[in-house]
Amino acid sequence: MHEYFMEIALKEAKKAYDKEEVPIGTVITLNDEVIAKAHNLREISKIATAHAELLAINEACKVRGDWRLTDCNLYVTIEPCPMCAGAIILSRIEKVIIGAMDYKSGACGSVINLLENDKLNHQAEIITGVLEYECSEIMKSFFRKLRSK
Repeated sequence: MHEYFMEIALKEAKKAYDKEEVPIGTVITLNDEVIAKAHNLREISKIATAHAELLAINEACKVRGDWRLTDCNLYVTIEPCPMCAGAIILSRIEKVIIGAMDYKSGACGSVINLLENDKLNHQAEIITGVLEYECSEIMKSFFRKLRSK
């Protein structure tokens, strides 16, 4: 099941790639149904916080009619940054499924781990390595293309 939803997140990442955005995609599910999906839009929107995770969380809150996303899972192609990890905690997402880790700015286990910090008022379960190769490869391809320009 995790692979199925990560494939959808990868399709979102591809949309970002095609727009020359950093190719990260996110899907939020409730009861094994997609309630929100998004991809990075920082370059197009010129908004620093237009990360895939935040855009998907905002959409899921609208769908639920609540800021609490308890019982929801978030699938993301690349490990969330500290800002996005904070939003995951604040929105009470239950589980975060990550494709590939980000060893430069990840906040879910690589550089730091905000999601499992028991000093915070909410923790989220983390699952890593779902379609890791595919999630990593789209990022590598994007940055190779960017450097060649």
